[in-house]
Amino acid sequence: MDYNKETARKTAESLLKIQAVKLNKKKPFTWASGWKSPIYCDNRKTLSYPTVRTYIRQQFSSVINDLYPDVDVIAGVATGAIANGALVAQELGKPFVYVRPDKKSHGMKNQVEGAISAGQTVVVIEDLISTGGSSLKAVDALRDAGCEIKGMVAIFTYGFKVAEDNFKKSKVKLTTLTDYNSLIEQALDSEYIAENEVESLKEWRLAPDVWGK
Repeated sequence: MDYNKETARKTAESLLKIQAVKLNKKKPFTWASGWKSPIYCDNRKTLSYPTVRTYIRQQFSSVINDLYPDVDVIAGVATGAIANGALVAQELGKPFVYVRPDKKSHGMKNQVEGAISAGQTVVVIEDLISTGGSSLKAVDALRDAGCEIKGMVAIFTYGFKVAEDNFKKSKVKLTTLTDYNSLIEQALDSEYIAENEVESLKEWRLAPDVWGK
């Protein structure tokens, strides 16, 4: 779900302006999964723009203060959300940890890096949500450490049904600053795309595994 309409619009506008999101129906991008996609999202670029970085930090902090004011720890999902998670934790004066995709094969063999204890409540920070698989894997690692997950906050979600189903199954509340529909609306308003491109972009979101084939 979006936090609110104005935040969704302004976040989408910022992502388009700095080209963190690129839309190209004529020359689709190929994801690691093999899916052909008219959209590519790299929210790590937001870190290079102080104004955008600050806005995202402030909005994340506002969501957490409103929804989870008593949370104990902020956790970032490696690698894309480590920096934003640390910035939010600093803003809120909360401890910070980050979660690796898998346990290290050496040393302490940690998957959760930082100081955390069983029984603590956690809000997870993510940069974007596609299927939700890697994000929820981080949730599982924190739960295995005995933590209670209050919710997850992300910059952007594609809004795939498979992601909605995965979060529901895992009983994790997801809140995003913006989403695919808001992005398309903003791209149209700013003339980044034409009216006749909208339908195809919406069709992709419904069946990304077969789009463009």
